[in-house]
Amino acid sequence: MSSTRLLFRDDPYARECEAVVLAVTPEGGIVLDQTVFYAQGGGQPGDVGSIERADGAEIPIANTVYGPDRSTILHNAADAANVPQPGERVRLRLDWNRRYSRMRVHTALHLLSVVLPYPVTGGAIGEGEGRLDFDIPEAGLDKADLTEKLNALVARDAPVRERWITDEELDANPGLVKTMSVKPPRGTGRVRLIEIEGVDLQPCGGTHVRRTGEIGRVAVTDIEKKGKQNRRVRIALA
Repeated sequence: MSSTRLLFRDDPYARECEAVVLAVTPEGGIVLDQTVFYAQGGGQPGDVGSIERADGAEIPIANTVYGPDRSTILHNAADAANVPQPGERVRLRLDWNRRYSRMRVHTALHLLSVVLPYPVTGGAIGEGEGRLDFDIPEAGLDKADLTEKLNALVARDAPVRERWITDEELDANPGLVKTMSVKPPRGTGRVRLIEIEGVDLQPCGGTHVRRTGEIGRVAVTDIEKKGKQNRRVRIALA
């Protein structure tokens, strides 16, 4: 089976595309030759939306995940009995409001890892909110102080770009990896980096806004003690 072309990597702002159905799993996972839907990974949920068939019938997509070999993407239909056939040409429509909210949160979490320069032990992106877990020996974190520092970085309106390095270059610069629980995806010989100009550089496979100003105002909403040296910091879009 051919691999799925990841259009969301070429343009995370693309909301629709045409595609050809390559296969359908017994569970209702639709494999396409290309997609604008982000597949779940790295703490970012898979995209939802719909697939429109040639006759205008719409198939709601409940989640998007990688296939077993990670070369294909499965668009999981909400109803496994309502799926297209291999060879059909279809149109994908992304739930853009949900995706864009996640893009803003994801970029804000990268900024949070700058405000709190400690090893990251976990993280998740939700609907208009997200969190990172940090390996911090002492507490003493203040929500108002962190919120002020975070919004100061947002206000820089710094460009957000991607670049690629080889596996060997990453091995030579282990400090680029901030996350202890999620390792950068390997296997292709190169690793994708997300650069926030003048602010941050780290491996990431997720979708991000073009400039930090698009994030808008954010707030640190909670700081939880999850262990002797583990603090969970939650943020939300204002």
